[in-house]
Amino acid sequence: MGYLVYGSGAEHEVEDRALAHLKIAIVAKLRLQESFLVNFSIPAERGSGRISLWISPAIPLAFRFSGSRPPELNRVWIDAMSRSAHGVRGMVLMGENEAADYLKAAGGLSGL
Repeated sequence: MGYLVYGSGAEHEVEDRALAHLKIAIVAKLRLQESFLVNFSIPAERGSGRISLWISPAIPLAFRFSGSRPPELNRVWIDAMSRSAHGVRGMVLMGENEAADYLKAAGGLSGL
């Protein structure tokens, strides 16, 4: 498990592979100086609930991974999270298996 470290040091645990994809999606938006909301669920084994973070270029952000090797990236997964940022819920940390379905529903993926 890795951590998204935000603001004054608040740590949010995220599985390493998902965190790697979230990192690419977030950094792409921050490069454009965009601020946006990121939403993710807290699994039942860690107390349940959900978290919403306002991501801004002005707020410190770090990604800490437990593994030493970067995972192979899935462009569809990154694209789905990036596109979700434009919705009313903001960017959603979704599972890899949900990405293609999200893009199909959003009209952004044909032929799957």
